[in-house]
Amino acid sequence: MNDAKTEPLLPTADLHRWVAELWLAAGSDAREATLTADHLVGANLSGHDSHGVGMIPKYVLSWQAGELQLNRQVSVVQQAGSLLSLDGNRGMGQAVTEQAMAMAIERAREHGVCVMGLRHSHHLGRVGHWAEQACAAGMISIHFVNVLSKPIVAPHGGYEARYGTNPFTIGVPVPDAPPLVLDFATSAIALGKVRVAHNKGVPVPPGCLVDAEGHPTTDAGVMYPADGAARGALLGFGEHKGYVLAMMCELLGAAVTGGHTIRPETLTHRHAVWNNMLAIVFDPARLADSTAFGHEVQAFVDWVRASRRQPGCDAILLPGEPEREARRRRAEAIPIDAGTLAELDDAAARVEAATGRSPGPLSRLCGR
Repeated sequence: MNDAKTEPLLPTADLHRWVAELWLAAGSDAREATLTADHLVGANLSGHDSHGVGMIPKYVLSWQAGELQLNRQVSVVQQAGSLLSLDGNRGMGQAVTEQAMAMAIERAREHGVCVMGLRHSHHLGRVGHWAEQACAAGMISIHFVNVLSKPIVAPHGGYEARYGTNPFTIGVPVPDAPPLVLDFATSAIALGKVRVAHNKGVPVPPGCLVDAEGHPTTDAGVMYPADGAARGALLGFGEHKGYVLAMMCELLGAAVTGGHTIRPETLTHRHAVWNNMLAIVFDPARLADSTAFGHEVQAFVDWVRASRRQPGCDAILLPGEPEREARRRRAEAIPIDAGTLAELDDAAARVEAATGRSPGPLSRLCGR
């Protein structure tokens, strides 16, 4: 969604400091608080407000309920050559996934490839962040993730929700150029983007939602019904294509890694968003020398960009370019809608009530 001129603007550096201080107040150590702030503010910087600081109120509720566990480290369940099985121990996703990816990257350096399963992580955020971590180390990574929370996406041909937004991600490093990063939810729109639309009081694009009776709607409110009313559902992208990819993300991300798929028997938590992830991390230099790889990437990119553009299209963008443009645009200040800002102020008050410590309301930083 485009930045709205009427939305409050938060200085980026101040927002990062506030997020880190909030989690320090909640009990996170310095590493975890910093990684969480890096990731969440980084998502906002990248233009993905759906996965940014607006997730904090849900995290705080999960922490208050004893679901999200602070300062956890990953445990090695099994390791053998290029295979690595890890347990996130219900820890902060931004911290345990950074550790898990670092371990996978190191193993890929040793063996050329690492197939890593991470189970039982709290919400691990924008998955593109982890692909970028691999790319920074010169590795290609492929990620299949399931989302263990309330079912919110209907299968193709149905209208009762049965699974989550199950992201699929690929990161490809490019010699002497920014990486190519594909990162998308298998639903037509991420739930976080529906949340942002709901908080702003604006509709979502057509083809994304159905109401509780299965009728198409653009009203984001169908996902946030009042007083226990029936909830609507998200639809998969590309009709059956998004649906079947979501199914594979569910099975590869969870069943293969030893995590839980989403079923009534596994939905025993109230606030947490649990993620399980299968990541394949490998060194492209082990398959082709870097000169040949870089030449082929650049040659194909040039060929694609040379396509004649449709009316109104200023440029043919590559995967990852919209995020880099957003980072340039938001480098100094990040817009946060009033509804989300109020929820963040409430989250800070909850932390203060529980621990006696807080960075104070975020709203006081607006317009600095």
